[in-house]
Amino acid sequence: MVLDAKQTTVAYRCPHCGAGVMSAVNMFALSADLLKLKCTCGKSEMTAACSKDGKVRLTVPCLVCANPHHFTLNESLFFGKELFTLQCPYSDIGLAFLGEINLVKAELARSELELLDLLEKSGLQNLEDLQRDEETLPDPQVLDIVMFVINDLDAEGKIFCKCDPADNGRQYDAEITDQGVCVSCRKCLTSRLIPTDSSLSAHAFLNADALHLE
Repeated sequence: MVLDAKQTTVAYRCPHCGAGVMSAVNMFALSADLLKLKCTCGKSEMTAACSKDGKVRLTVPCLVCANPHHFTLNESLFFGKELFTLQCPYSDIGLAFLGEINLVKAELARSELELLDLLEKSGLQNLEDLQRDEETLPDPQVLDIVMFVINDLDAEGKIFCKCDPADNGRQYDAEITDQGVCVSCRKCLTSRLIPTDSSLSAHAFLNADALHLE
């Protein structure tokens, strides 16, 4: 008997040479070991691992920040979307793409044109010039904790706003500000600010079981 294993395509863009790195990922391989997608230039890699609680944890190189970002997705979200984009929490730039192979290829090509346009408008010569000064950013460990919880709550449908709970079209934005991460609903415009000024407040948020926007 042949099992129809869950499978998706994963891709990211190397922040050093600009090449797109793409690979098919199936559930069996992901459950067995830590998967690494390495750029042929040898300067970047994206990792994915499946935890015992059914979550997929990813580490993705960033085109803007000096350090990679960490994302946690439900297994159903990781394998079940036709196209899903992981974005830099400091900008709207897409870092990695998951889903059906042709859609991922198309999004990778579209993002390349977007980056070339950004470089031209900024007067920059290469992708590495996009790297931001770490001193201008919040503590990456604190931010990672906050973004981890926000992404987890969003994936589990535990972010609540004034929209009808039956409305499956709700979408939330997470904007990095000087005071913290502002989570807002695009439809009803309610929001909530999550402080990132200390590791204590971030760890307190780690125990949150829901996020209510006002």
